[in-house]
Amino acid sequence: MSAAVFSSIRRNSAAAAPPEQLDPWLLWPALGLLMFGLVMVYSASIATAEGSKFTAYQPTYFLVRHGVFLVVGLIAGIVAFQIPLRFWQQAAPWAFIAGVVLLLVVLIPHLGRAVNGAQRWVPLGPINLQPSELMKLFAVLYAADYTTRKLGDMDSFRRGFLPMAAVIISVGFLLLREPDFGAFVVVAAIAFGIVFLGGINARIFALLAVVALVGFVLLIWLSPYRRERILGFMDPWNDAYGKGYQLSHALIAFGRGEWFGVGLGASVEKLFYLPEAHTDFLLAVIAEELGFAGVLFVVAMFAILVQRAFAIGRQAVTLNRLYGGLVAQGIGIWLGVQSFINMGVNMGLLPTKGLTLPLMSFGGSGIVANCVALALLLRVDWENRALMRGEQV
Repeated sequence: MSAAVFSSIRRNSAAAAPPEQLDPWLLWPALGLLMFGLVMVYSASIATAEGSKFTAYQPTYFLVRHGVFLVVGLIAGIVAFQIPLRFWQQAAPWAFIAGVVLLLVVLIPHLGRAVNGAQRWVPLGPINLQPSELMKLFAVLYAADYTTRKLGDMDSFRRGFLPMAAVIISVGFLLLREPDFGAFVVVAAIAFGIVFLGGINARIFALLAVVALVGFVLLIWLSPYRRERILGFMDPWNDAYGKGYQLSHALIAFGRGEWFGVGLGASVEKLFYLPEAHTDFLLAVIAEELGFAGVLFVVAMFAILVQRAFAIGRQAVTLNRLYGGLVAQGIGIWLGVQSFINMGVNMGLLPTKGLTLPLMSFGGSGIVANCVALALLLRVDWENRALMRGEQV
């Protein structure tokens, strides 16, 4: 089996994808967000890099690291694009198991690295691996494979829904131990979104939605720090120097930006006022420096990406390629849900949550996982086009 797969990779890599065989409405918005993110990470991180002994007071520290991550991500994406989807389907269960093992490793004392009370990283020399970012990709691959294999059992609660629910609850337990509630929400949305698109019984899905809502409310209410975040979100100005600090400064950044911003590089909030300006709150810096126009551009690019992901997925399904279709739509769910949550947090529409803006925020594991996901999306589209031309894939 492996020899056949790698033989297929060699055949496909010779003329992998001429530009006319790639969807420009997918390729250019994705590259635009990656490049725009590089510029804005530099702008948002200059003051932090200059003022910290941990970065050796080098203003380009985060720019260089983000640029390296971006190059690694693009190379990984190019490699991933060469691999046929059937190989990804065969590898999906093993990739998911590897992700679970990494989530276990990060919780082991002296192996996992803790930052700001959260133990989410595995130090690997000069870089830190964040398993929860990789798990989002693995969840797409596994949920699509599971749904494809269990297609005839989607009407059954015991055979179709329960095994997936048990797996996601187990992963959620590990993520909440870090804790990483935001990643759990995204992984759960990916998995159950794919199961829903695969044709799960509507009554079972409605029951799931109710149970999930009750579960999330309990997780928030029974955790003091999550409860404090909700209270701070409801009225950030009531404790602007305490639990409402991040949100109040994000809102100030949005207010200062107005229609066209104060100018690239001219943000005041990034000057040690707004925490995590180059990661979780990058959109607030964009809003301050480039105004409503800059935010609208980001929202429009993500909307195009999500729309293309679902369109490519629908096309794959019509070509009887269910796995590819579910992978494409799962990636659309991932990018849509995570970007929506991050934007909602930045705008004060959702409680503060540690989720980065996909494709744009600083972070090596996230950028690499996003680039591989986009490569898989392009691969689904490329195989769709090849099939319509009557070629074998």
